[in-house]
Amino acid sequence: METILRNHWYLGCLSDELKTTSLVHRVIANEPLVIFRDENGRPTALRDICPHRGIPLSYGRWAKGEVECPYHGWTFDREGTCTAIPSLTADQKLDCRKIKVRQYECQEFQGMVWVFLTPPKSANAPLSDLDRRIAPEPPRVPFLPLDARPRFVEYADFPCHIDHAVIGLMDPAHGPYIHKSWFWRSSRSSYEKRKSFRPIPFGFQMSRHKPSANSKAYKMLGGAPTTEISFQLPATRTEHVVVGPRNFYSYTALTPVNDKLTRITQMVYWDSWFFTLLSPFIRQFARVFLKQDQDAVTRQQDGLRWDPTLMLINDADTQAKWYFRLKDEWTKFEAQPDGEFKHPVKETVLSWRS
Repeated sequence: METILRNHWYLGCLSDELKTTSLVHRVIANEPLVIFRDENGRPTALRDICPHRGIPLSYGRWAKGEVECPYHGWTFDREGTCTAIPSLTADQKLDCRKIKVRQYECQEFQGMVWVFLTPPKSANAPLSDLDRRIAPEPPRVPFLPLDARPRFVEYADFPCHIDHAVIGLMDPAHGPYIHKSWFWRSSRSSYEKRKSFRPIPFGFQMSRHKPSANSKAYKMLGGAPTTEISFQLPATRTEHVVVGPRNFYSYTALTPVNDKLTRITQMVYWDSWFFTLLSPFIRQFARVFLKQDQDAVTRQQDGLRWDPTLMLINDADTQAKWYFRLKDEWTKFEAQPDGEFKHPVKETVLSWRS
């Protein structure tokens, strides 16, 4: 508990937020970032603090693929190198290119801009071989083309550490109590469930199955849907629903702002006009569902402030146990560059009532 994993890709912003001349401010794990596009449209991220007088660069402006500080006009390129100091005179010999702001590697696909969060280093320290070996690519929505865009996006800020947000979203037993509603289920609608799980790279997957009889929302998708749910470190959850030839994806990325705040970004994709007709209902369901989880986590903080001893049980909390074991193995993996990641999850069947 209470750690935020580094050497990982975290969602920085959406492609639609990052216009050609935009400067987008974000905070990831207490690191202030400014995300912008260079002259070729490629996203990059810099530490959002000018090394001159400390003002955030995101208050400045985009200047031909570079960012210009609003205080004194210093400019920095996509790699964080200072390219101009307007106050210098012709006879002053300061080499501005020796002044650097820390840069973070970015990748963009499927309507998302990802930032690779490395441990604190000196400005512009290159990614080590270990960094690249551990996380060569950000997590992608499977089977979708790289130029896909989410049909809609919902956000929620959970006032908690990312660990509580992750295990809250993967908790299979809270549905009848937190998500009780006429279009989903009631607290009286409870069934015994058995689901098969298997390991996937740096995560685990609930194998494809028919949704439970008391999961009413799936019925709006029509036909005989099947679903497959995956989780991968550091904090992404993908649900892939198949209804005949139609595909529906719910993709959730959790971004730790700091130790007590986590941004939840819920993105929804589909490949059929049929889902487009249902989009007002799907969006309302997603908004209500996320708000219910947000309310539960917010109320949870009233108890956590007393620093209670907590517990996890089998089998309903086994996914939470896997999450913490995955984090532990990741930490060991990082500490031994020549070692192998020992996956703690084995193929198994879990049972619970919800």
